[in-house]
Amino acid sequence: MAETLKGLNSLLVHEGEAPDPVTGSVTPPIYQTSTFAFPTNESMADFMNEQKAGYIYTRLGNPNFTVAEAKIARLEGAENALMVSSGMAAVATALMASCGSGDHLIAHADIYGGTFGLLHDLLPRFGVETSFMDLRDPAALGAALRPETKVVYLETPSNPTLRLADIAAIAEIAHSRGVQVIVDNTFATPVNQQPLALGADAVIHSGTKYLNGHSDVIAGAIAGTAEFILACSDVARKLGGTLNAFDAWLLGRGLKTLGLRVGKQNENGQAVAEYLATHAAVREVLYPGLPSHPQHLLAKRQMKGYGGVLSVRLQGGQEAIDRFLDRVQLFARAVSLGSVESLITQPVAAVHRFVPPEFQAMGGITTDLVRIAVGIEDADDLIRDLEQALA
Repeated sequence: MAETLKGLNSLLVHEGEAPDPVTGSVTPPIYQTSTFAFPTNESMADFMNEQKAGYIYTRLGNPNFTVAEAKIARLEGAENALMVSSGMAAVATALMASCGSGDHLIAHADIYGGTFGLLHDLLPRFGVETSFMDLRDPAALGAALRPETKVVYLETPSNPTLRLADIAAIAEIAHSRGVQVIVDNTFATPVNQQPLALGADAVIHSGTKYLNGHSDVIAGAIAGTAEFILACSDVARKLGGTLNAFDAWLLGRGLKTLGLRVGKQNENGQAVAEYLATHAAVREVLYPGLPSHPQHLLAKRQMKGYGGVLSVRLQGGQEAIDRFLDRVQLFARAVSLGSVESLITQPVAAVHRFVPPEFQAMGGITTDLVRIAVGIEDADDLIRDLEQALA
């Protein structure tokens, strides 16, 4: 039935699953097992020779993974998807499947601090170099590409400055030189943006965020061609970054409400951004849904909604930021984003703390920047909380 479904929410509920054939359970069982038995030795040999589908060991696959992977692949318009143990495992797995010693990557500086650390600190130990640049101007990419460049890596919108990259333009330039484009679609979600349809080769997600949506799972996902996912699976099996069955089950459950949650977070993000844009204590609001955003027209072209994350630059220095963050009541002072509850943090004091100052400056990650991730609460309540905290 799922093959005939076209609506987003119908796909999210039904893709990849059906009532359990043994018990009739309308929700998939949790396959909390490390290993799977075979009826005969021959059937195990058939599985190992890829002549028969199935499962042998949860590090290599689990029915709960399969449900979530089917939903994510269908949402992203991908041939296949792979679940791994975290968003960072997804980034590392995808890049290790694409690059080796002597290869070169291009990324922008305003990316998640964990990803920056992987690219800047860890991959060079294995002979992989990364050039960081401002990718808001696709034309600048051509001069930065080298014969050894294998991947252009994008976050769009970026974390935490909400800068956009023109996926279609960048993919056209990269592909003309035989370079792969990988997009972290965590902020936008496949509800708001589909990078593969715009020309990207692969998509990664921190499933911890919007895909699960309830702050109770650490997970990652990669979506792309069947060939690329097979290469990623080989890397993931060797590294052992395996998601557990219960977290996969929770993520599959969370995905069923993704469309509803993101729709509400789009509305809340827009309302909060519009309110803060008028506040005297706020110097600048960074949100693609505002006409004042320098890339608003690009956002309208490649996004269906603008998401639940925005950043603001506050007046008054660190003292004002501390006072503001200490006074919020409805917002939790916490890292992460994309969950049903609203979160708030100062990036330079948290996940971007260990990004060198010169790269913070390149990415526009300043000390006056506060990142706000709205949940599904009522927008009026969120605005009232921000109003009293800024008073």
